[in-house]
Amino acid sequence: MNLLSLLIYFSSLPFITMVPFVASNIDADREGIIILEGKYQNKNIYVSNAFGSEGYGYCTYEIRVNGTLITDGINSSAFEIDLNNFKLQFGDAVIIEIRHKNGCTPKVINPGGLTPQPTFVAEDITIEEDGFLEWITTDEFGSLPYIIQQYKWSKWVDVGEVQGKGTPLTNNYAFYVEFISGVNKFRVIQRDGNGKMKKSPSVEITSLMPKLTYVYNKNDQQVIFSGKTKYELYDQFGAIIIRGFGSTVDVSELVKDSYWLSYDNLIENFVKK
Repeated sequence: MNLLSLLIYFSSLPFITMVPFVASNIDADREGIIILEGKYQNKNIYVSNAFGSEGYGYCTYEIRVNGTLITDGINSSAFEIDLNNFKLQFGDAVIIEIRHKNGCTPKVINPGGLTPQPTFVAEDITIEEDGFLEWITTDEFGSLPYIIQQYKWSKWVDVGEVQGKGTPLTNNYAFYVEFISGVNKFRVIQRDGNGKMKKSPSVEITSLMPKLTYVYNKNDQQVIFSGKTKYELYDQFGAIIIRGFGSTVDVSELVKDSYWLSYDNLIENFVKK
């Protein structure tokens, strides 16, 4: 009997039902993915691996580094993604895909391991009378923003930002700053993802701008400065209530109380009556 005759014969039997074959979805519980993207910093990535939600096996089932599959060592409660095996150079782009089962999530212990570190060397920093702060750097190994800071109100205040070029050769930068009356002090800093900070030397210049004053117009509920200035208004607990730039501050929404008013290069007590 040929194959066709056999199929006809078995399909004619009353106790057999012909059911189409459907492959089971073996990846139904593999739905999660964590993606880390950054630059190689001569560091490996460490992962704390949870158990699978079904009660056996581990959560992570696949890891790819720049598209290359790695499986060694992931079947444990903690493992290391060894980037040294990929012959990467410092600053090379890295994309890590951590695929895990549904219902559980592994934890990356050092997620900032691919974040550029502040490595710059400030070769020179100057401030000109026209208000341009200029600085020259070398040894940048990753593009991080430069935060321009001005010392006033007894603290360093962020006043601007310039994106770093991230190259180890000589880099030149400039940023226009607003002067306050008297001595003006500036510097630039970089921060990494963990809050680590690297700073340049500070530079000073004395401004001939007149010192500003203010009056409180109770009828209009306004603080009026003698010129435009950046300002911050704090409550007695040090929380910032209002911050801005201009020659007036609307204080109509404030309750009657005592506050601290920072403007120009001054910190003064302000009482709303």
